[in-house]
Amino acid sequence: MTADQLQSLITAGLTCELCQLEGDGRHWYATIVSSAFEGKRLIQRHQQVYATLGSRMQTDEVHALSMKTYTPAEWAAQSA
Repeated sequence: MTADQLQSLITAGLTCELCQLEGDGRHWYATIVSSAFEGKRLIQRHQQVYATLGSRMQTDEVHALSMKTYTPAEWAAQSA
Protein backbone atom coordinates (compact mmCIF):
# COMPACT_ATOMS: atom_id res chain seq x y z
CA MET A 1 0.00 0.00 0.00
CA THR A 2 1.23 3.47 -0.83
CA ALA A 3 0.96 6.59 1.31
CA ASP A 4 -1.55 8.03 -1.16
CA GLN A 5 -3.73 4.93 -0.94
CA LEU A 6 -3.66 4.93 2.85
CA GLN A 7 -4.38 8.64 2.99
CA SER A 8 -7.34 8.16 0.62
CA LEU A 9 -8.78 5.44 2.85
CA ILE A 10 -8.49 7.57 5.99
CA THR A 11 -9.87 10.74 4.42
CA ALA A 12 -12.75 8.87 2.76
CA GLY A 13 -13.99 7.74 6.17
CA LEU A 14 -13.00 10.72 8.29
CA THR A 15 -13.16 14.43 7.51
CA CYS A 16 -9.60 15.64 8.01
CA GLU A 17 -8.14 19.11 8.03
CA LEU A 18 -4.73 17.44 7.74
CA CYS A 19 -3.60 13.88 7.08
CA GLN A 20 0.15 13.40 6.71
CA LEU A 21 1.69 9.95 6.30
CA GLU A 22 5.22 8.61 6.27
CA GLY A 23 6.24 4.99 6.08
CA ASP A 24 7.76 2.09 4.24
CA GLY A 25 4.64 0.40 2.91
CA ARG A 26 4.01 -1.68 6.04
CA HIS A 27 4.91 0.59 8.97
CA TRP A 28 3.20 3.96 8.93
CA TYR A 29 3.38 7.18 10.95
CA ALA A 30 0.39 9.49 10.66
CA THR A 31 -0.47 12.98 11.82
CA ILE A 32 -4.20 13.49 11.59
CA VAL A 33 -6.15 16.65 12.40
CA SER A 34 -9.94 16.33 12.46
CA SER A 35 -12.85 18.12 14.08
CA ALA A 36 -14.36 14.63 14.51
CA PHE A 37 -11.89 14.18 17.39
CA GLU A 38 -13.54 16.93 19.46
CA GLY A 39 -14.45 15.60 22.91
CA LYS A 40 -12.87 12.18 22.22
CA ARG A 41 -10.22 10.45 24.27
CA LEU A 42 -7.03 9.30 22.55
CA ILE A 43 -8.18 5.68 22.27
CA GLN A 44 -11.49 6.78 20.75
CA ARG A 45 -9.66 8.87 18.16
CA HIS A 46 -7.47 5.93 17.20
CA GLN A 47 -10.52 3.67 16.99
CA GLN A 48 -12.13 6.15 14.59
CA VAL A 49 -9.09 6.00 12.32
CA TYR A 50 -8.88 2.20 12.53
CA ALA A 51 -12.56 2.03 11.59
CA THR A 52 -11.77 3.82 8.32
CA LEU A 53 -9.26 1.07 7.48
CA GLY A 54 -11.64 -1.79 8.21
CA SER A 55 -10.18 -5.24 7.63
CA ARG A 56 -6.92 -3.88 6.21
CA MET A 57 -5.46 -3.85 9.73
CA GLN A 58 -6.39 -7.51 10.31
CA THR A 59 -5.18 -8.73 6.92
CA ASP A 60 -1.72 -7.18 7.37
CA GLU A 61 -2.28 -4.84 4.42
CA VAL A 62 -1.39 -2.14 6.96
CA HIS A 63 0.98 -3.87 9.37
CA ALA A 64 1.50 -0.99 11.82
CA LEU A 65 0.08 2.50 12.13
CA SER A 66 1.43 4.95 14.69
CA MET A 67 -0.73 8.06 15.04
CA LYS A 68 -0.72 11.53 16.45
CA THR A 69 -4.29 12.79 16.45
CA TYR A 70 -5.35 16.38 17.06
CA THR A 71 -8.44 18.53 16.98
CA PRO A 72 -7.99 21.71 14.91
CA ALA A 73 -7.59 23.76 18.11
CA GLU A 74 -4.98 21.36 19.51
CA TRP A 75 -3.08 21.43 16.20
CA ALA A 76 -3.14 25.25 16.11
CA ALA A 77 -1.86 25.42 19.69
CA GLN A 78 0.80 22.77 19.03
CA SER A 79 1.96 24.49 15.86
CA ALA A 80 2.17 27.97 17.43
